Amino acid sequence: MSLSVAQAGSTLASGPLTISSGGVKSSLSMRKNGKNWHSVRPAFRPTANLTSYAKRASARKAEQATKAKEKEMKEEKEADRQTRIQAIKDKRAAKEERERYEKMAEKMHRRRVERVKRREKRNKLLKS
Repeated sequence: MSLSVAQAGSTLASGPLTISSGGVKSSLSMRKNGKNWHSVRPAFRPTANLTSYAKRASARKAEQATKAKEKEMKEEKEADRQTRIQAIKDKRAAKEERERYEKMAEKMHRRRVERVKRREKRNKLLKS
């Protein structure tokens, strides 16, 4: 009783067919609730895909190491950024001070401007 491919396909479409797998028979054509348009899904088993504690712990440890590395890289990047910003601020302050002394030199004698510079330098050192 061998069936050809065409005959086997027509048998699947025409009536209920039971396939035995490991002694359990299941119907492919009719579902119990009658919703034959839905795909057949396996039963819900909440404990089926759980991972072991050791596996979860190692994954957590790897994730923490990654986060620590990312944090370190971000801090390094921010420190570089802050040094660049500070260098720009220092340049601007030096430029303003130089322009202020040049403006003073236009009005005053050169030696008096030098004395004022020295005095301001002393005061600046005392404040810090």
